[in-house]
Amino acid sequence: MVETKGSPGPARVQSLARSLDLLEAVGAEELGLVEIAGRTGLVPSTAYRLLSTLIDRGYITRSADTRRFRLGPKLVELAAVARHDNERLRLAVRPHLRALRDASGETANLVVRDGLCVVYVDQIESARAVRMFTTIGRRAPLHATGGGKAITAFGPPELLTELLAGGLKRLTPRTLAAPAKLRSDLKRVRERGYAIDDEEFEDGVICVAAPIRASGQATVAAASVSGPAARMREHDLDVLGAIVREHARLASAELGGG
Repeated sequence: MVETKGSPGPARVQSLARSLDLLEAVGAEELGLVEIAGRTGLVPSTAYRLLSTLIDRGYITRSADTRRFRLGPKLVELAAVARHDNERLRLAVRPHLRALRDASGETANLVVRDGLCVVYVDQIESARAVRMFTTIGRRAPLHATGGGKAITAFGPPELLTELLAGGLKRLTPRTLAAPAKLRSDLKRVRERGYAIDDEEFEDGVICVAAPIRASGQATVAAASVSGPAARMREHDLDVLGAIVREHARLASAELGGG
């Protein structure tokens, strides 16, 4: 059992959680042992033992001059791999985002999953004066977004289990905050191959999205089209959904997951 100032949990899970707490604390700035212990809720002796393991594995280093801790080279290596994978994904999908923007006249997006959220990693903006714009790097919950629902519907069953266990926050009057309603909607997503966010994340915004698969058929991302609700309702959403689904399929094929 790992010793902490709070209530102990299973040693296996707690050790991993505390090690991640250490990495997040040190990621913010170079810190001394007492500062790290204070920020993570660990007693200094436990913090030092965990830090020593992370140092041995290259995830954290300690300055010989200041004796303070900072992130190590192993994290830089892993970050480089993640950047490479995301860049390959963006390069494969971007022509399809442009085609989706041209076909719909609305903004096209690429999102990837991060925990129980999606993160926007690329976007081709609509040329219209009134258009949807999302900052790259913005996070949004899986259950309330088109991309998030597409990823969840075609992801592993345990993802939905984890999502429901955390509770479904209501963001607008249309958010599917009841587990039964979300399950039913995800079943429709699987049947037709695309998801619709009908003002479930933001009032006045509709989004249509389809999953993107990589090698091994894993669902790694989603492509979507989003726009003002009044204008999106002028489209036949089933037709638009089929277009998004087809471009997501083509992008998947380029990534080895067709």
